[in-house]
Amino acid sequence: MSRILIADDHPLMLSGLEAVLRNTNYQVVAKARDGLELFALLASSRPDILIVDINMPGRNGIEVLRTLRSKGDQRPVILLTADLHDDALADALELDVNGIILKDGAETLLITCLDQVARGGRWVDGALVQRALSLARRDDGQRGPLAQLTVRERAIAQLVGQGLRNREIGAELGLTEGTVKVSLHRIYGKLGIESRVELAMLVRDSGAPRAIES
Repeated sequence: MSRILIADDHPLMLSGLEAVLRNTNYQVVAKARDGLELFALLASSRPDILIVDINMPGRNGIEVLRTLRSKGDQRPVILLTADLHDDALADALELDVNGIILKDGAETLLITCLDQVARGGRWVDGALVQRALSLARRDDGQRGPLAQLTVRERAIAQLVGQGLRNREIGAELGLTEGTVKVSLHRIYGKLGIESRVELAMLVRDSGAPRAIES
């Protein structure tokens, strides 16, 4: 039986998803109301799969996925959303999201999605498939300078854009302060900039972190 953590800031949605999974091969071991609570529950609940609302306070679903991947956590993540604009969909695909399911119809498609993901596959809601295929083929150069960074480097850059210092970034991503410093110099070289201020401005100009529609 697979252990499931569900994160959604709407209590009715949490209850509904839990009801859908009752008496199935999926056991809900934890429920979170926001992204920060999700991370607080990870160690104790030890989920096999995460179902995460894409628009939550504290950390949205894309930020949760980005942080997990930057830490090397490859546990399957299924994003739950009312809708996705192209930038958010492209980010999710680049970060190796395992599933994307629309809230409208989740009660009938969730088990299908989970079964596919549990077998090691990827499942994207049919309403998003053509957009996902198109974006997967799109040239990364069209997505701005940050697209050339690795997942970890993009996470660091976005936290710099939020005003965090090296020690705070390290605590956020599970890295040493020295590793963050070395990564920043690598980022500067890739982007052709020389300072933290320039990086923060570039992050803001690129629109990151992007607004997520729900």
